[in-house]
Amino acid sequence: MTTEVSKVVATDTALALIEKVKAKHGPVMFHQSGGCCDGSSPMCYAQGEFLIGESDVWLGDIGDAPFYMSKAQYEYWRNTQLIIDVVPGRGGMFSLEGPEGQRFLTRSRMFTDEERRVLGF
Repeated sequence: MTTEVSKVVATDTALALIEKVKAKHGPVMFHQSGGCCDGSSPMCYAQGEFLIGESDVWLGDIGDAPFYMSKAQYEYWRNTQLIIDVVPGRGGMFSLEGPEGQRFLTRSRMFTDEERRVLGF
């Protein structure tokens, strides 16, 4: 039986890149981009560089970094677990991993019925 369900998780590769970025920039945070310039990339910022407000939802932490998404976007994604991964390429224009030759990428999977029950959906 499932006892805890995470709304956002990170692959080992993503966790390693988070540590690399933190070593250069200090504590970081993530905000899931809703589109426009950087598509739907998870954006990595120095903590406090991106202002979080009442219109944002905290999904959890990955690599000791808080992860947020806008409430409006969350309503579309609430039935999925976000899986933060890394692929080769240049990160988002404002995202700290940009110069690393790798970028964060959001994958997802639907929650099972049991996981949705645990989450109270």
